[in-house]
Amino acid sequence: MKNKTEPEGASRKRGRPPAFDRETVLAAARDVFWEHGYDGSSIADLTASMGITPQSLYAAFRSKADLYREALDQYRRMPRPDSGNPLPEPVDTVAAFERFLQNSARSFTSPDHPKGCMISTAALTCASENEDIVYYVSTLRQRTLEVFKARIELGIRAGHLRADTNAGSLARFLGSIVQGMSVQARDGATTEELMDLVKHAVSELDRHRPH
Repeated sequence: MKNKTEPEGASRKRGRPPAFDRETVLAAARDVFWEHGYDGSSIADLTASMGITPQSLYAAFRSKADLYREALDQYRRMPRPDSGNPLPEPVDTVAAFERFLQNSARSFTSPDHPKGCMISTAALTCASENEDIVYYVSTLRQRTLEVFKARIELGIRAGHLRADTNAGSLARFLGSIVQGMSVQARDGATTEELMDLVKHAVSELDRHRPH
């Protein structure tokens, strides 16, 4: 029996919190992190965007760090302007990277979400207590370099690129192009301006074709 001195609705407030769609609130958190970075996104900013209470955030995601990792994972699963990952495809290596970089230029400048790449420029610096986040994001960037290097090595074996091509160095060059495009997109570079940058990168790749 309800206590007569208890305010109306109090029993409902003590009950189970209203359910929410995890992917929807995660997308809201993702965009806050994407726009402001890890340190720049407060719990108040996150919960306001997600439309949930801090208690619900911690109950569902355990911590800000775990929420960030899950948001990064969702970012990696986002549809891109050009579907699929072009790098593993059995096509000319230079053409594959040209397609990848053009796709990146369109994605980084899309009006549908914050500018740039959430991973390329994420958590480059953080407060000392968040070093595990810096390390986590750096491992994601390292994996991208490893994918680039493997694709270049495949191109060398397939005869698309010269046998003396330094796969590791060329992969890092392409990684720096992606990171630079991300920064410039955040600074206001247009899709067309980034596409011009892609042309320079492709010219460098062309230099490694067999004579």
